[in-house]
Amino acid sequence: MSVSIDITRLPPERIVFEASPLAELCLALHVLSEPGHHPGLAGWATATTSALRQDLAERLREADFLWRHTFSDLFMPFAGLRGGDGRTGRTLAEELDQLDRLDDEQFVTTALEFACLSSYSTGGPSPVSDPATRARALELAAARGPRQLDFAGRLLKDPAAVRAWVRRLLEDCDDAFFADIWREAEPTLAADARHKTELLRRKGLDEALAAVSPAISLEDGGTLIRIDKLAEGHTTAVAPAMRAGLTFVPSRFGWPHLMVLHRPGWRPVVHYPVGSPDLPPPASVELLQLRLEALAHPVRIRLCRSTARAPHTTGELAGVLGISAPEVSRHLAVLKKAGLITTRRRGRYVNYQLDVMAVARLSGEFLEGILR
Repeated sequence: MSVSIDITRLPPERIVFEASPLAELCLALHVLSEPGHHPGLAGWATATTSALRQDLAERLREADFLWRHTFSDLFMPFAGLRGGDGRTGRTLAEELDQLDRLDDEQFVTTALEFACLSSYSTGGPSPVSDPATRARALELAAARGPRQLDFAGRLLKDPAAVRAWVRRLLEDCDDAFFADIWREAEPTLAADARHKTELLRRKGLDEALAAVSPAISLEDGGTLIRIDKLAEGHTTAVAPAMRAGLTFVPSRFGWPHLMVLHRPGWRPVVHYPVGSPDLPPPASVELLQLRLEALAHPVRIRLCRSTARAPHTTGELAGVLGISAPEVSRHLAVLKKAGLITTRRRGRYVNYQLDVMAVARLSGEFLEGILR
């Protein structure tokens, strides 16, 4: 499973690394609503939430579906402006002005992204103009709670009023806490963007992508970027609606999320974390699936138990488990392919032992994989 971006014949100068204050605000709001995803920021989230004015906290809860469970593309309006150049704004005010330049159909459809996740990559009818899509959006909003239903209803009835309400909300967040965050974060993010730009210029796209994340690779002779995620999607960086290009946006609040904007007709954007914890490179989705499947069989669970404390030969394991040596070998092969068993030869004997550290990392890999 992955999200891919076609960059066939895309000039390197059309690939840019830029910081975005509005995108960073999105992730700051996400941390406030889901601090469990970001244990390293739990203290900041608690302090910031406790200091919020009650009216602002209430308004944030009303609109939190824009950043809590999905990361709304509204926070990257530079990618959706028809005829735009796909560049981020230098300030939050500039990017809010870009948000105002999206037409009502773009704004409403993007804000109600939760209602069309199944068709995100391919596009579909707009809830503004299609009654069936409109009814479906309201139905899904109702399932998320009365606040979301009220917000969706007001948005569909009077987009202009809700757009003004959203802008005021984000401006109030800037006054309450985000201006200080951005003042501290912007130099780090700008430096990271400059570093990746220099890597791209001097060493090529492959090196630059490797510096962004081990979960990103350049494939098909340099014509396709693939992002390893528990999602399927495809887009192109050569979009007819705007100048061709691809934007990479760094974030201090992002880890463990690695997001890809791949909405049809919008410029692709990769939103990646910087300054993440010093952890091993993330396991690929394929390896994560192999490991979970390997541990799903009761015999292999028993093999893990037997090899956790000391190495054993196939014959020893067959005697302990009461099954044949060939059957033990087949199960050990599955565990070895998943990287959960190590082997060591001693003369004519091969000893098998559980890789305890690999198993210990599995819960973290699973969490990072599903949140990436």
